[in-house]
Amino acid sequence: MKQYKVLMVGSGGREHALIRKLKESPLVSSVICAPGNGGIACDAVCFPVNAMDLDGMVALAKEQAVDFVVVAPDDPLAAGMVDRLEGEGIPAFGPTAAAARLESSKVFSKNLMKQHGIPTAGYEVFSDADAAFAYIERQNQYPVVVKADGLALGKGVIIAQNREEAKAALDTIMRDKKFGASGNQVVIEEFISGPEVSVLTFCDGKTVVPMVSSMDHKRVFDGNKGPNTGGMGTISPNPHYTKELAKTCQETIFEPTVKAIAGEGCPFKGCLYFGLMLTKDGPRVIEFNARFGDPETQVVLPRLRSDLMKIMLACREGTLNALDIQWDDGAAACVVMASPGYPDAYPKGLPITGLDQNGQVEGAIVYHAGTAMKDGALVTNGGRVLGITATGGALQEALRAAYDAVERIHFEGAHYRRDIGTW
Repeated sequence: MKQYKVLMVGSGGREHALIRKLKESPLVSSVICAPGNGGIACDAVCFPVNAMDLDGMVALAKEQAVDFVVVAPDDPLAAGMVDRLEGEGIPAFGPTAAAARLESSKVFSKNLMKQHGIPTAGYEVFSDADAAFAYIERQNQYPVVVKADGLALGKGVIIAQNREEAKAALDTIMRDKKFGASGNQVVIEEFISGPEVSVLTFCDGKTVVPMVSSMDHKRVFDGNKGPNTGGMGTISPNPHYTKELAKTCQETIFEPTVKAIAGEGCPFKGCLYFGLMLTKDGPRVIEFNARFGDPETQVVLPRLRSDLMKIMLACREGTLNALDIQWDDGAAACVVMASPGYPDAYPKGLPITGLDQNGQVEGAIVYHAGTAMKDGALVTNGGRVLGITATGGALQEALRAAYDAVERIHFEGAHYRRDIGTW
């Protein structure tokens, strides 16, 4: 049986979750990570190569004689890291830059959905701020959604409640260029409402296999108040996502999307994330991510019974339809512990206590997102610091275990939501 030395690209909680699951596989001999973080270093040897350093990552893969690379974050995928690695003869998990346009260009993804009848919110595309504002004024329907075309650290989507907010959004994105070239074009989208569902899927270019569903809690404060964040916690399964809805989404959204992107000459191989809204008129696509979502990955992967390495190899080789992927029937919950002040300015270097020498706590899995080692001790090094995940036969059991673990971990000003799992 061939064993693989794996290189994980990235430095967050998602990468930590992927590493811990890959280490369960008998096909994996060892895992290294670049750049990693303080907690990941307990599970993988870390190398100080930036995730966007394509030349550096290719050099590291060769120097360390790795057999397989997992490119986890969005930016290096959009920049073509998988293309570079494969071009150098290094097998990699993740889409090509062309396929990753499903996430890296909202204009591309919206046009693709319109062309193939994949249900999504109505929209128009503009490259001129005055023309975009004139359109919004003519429509005179608020709230309205203003989206920067490209990647913008998850912050390029603004929901404007009125005329003034819409103008300010266009100024921020198109005139002030807060997100750089990502704001050269905007998508003006109708506002739709309903429960949100995150569905990650495995894709091999032609077959698409959904993972178990999840629900993200984006707002920073209890009761869904305060600014949006990268995610303050997640649960799986999503209570709104029934078997009937799953069947509808498979037939009207997942399979048509994979067929559509293959028709563009760039079949999608890797993890394709579908951000869905369950409207009164049926499920609609809000967004695609061309990679594992964070923190959704932290509740989905703990429920995976099958061998993740075997699945990743099948995604790359186009043999996904030969696998029978098994999931745990229970539930999982993740509570994010964040730095004081997040998602705005926050301090770094705060000592973390309550974890064992492996950065873990009994009764849960601790995924490190923003930690570093300083003088042999773990300290905070990001906005979202830790994702505390627990599983159980039912959601309440998983939530109880996750919160029990959270209460044993401390750093100054630690902030977390106390209502994860409510909706």
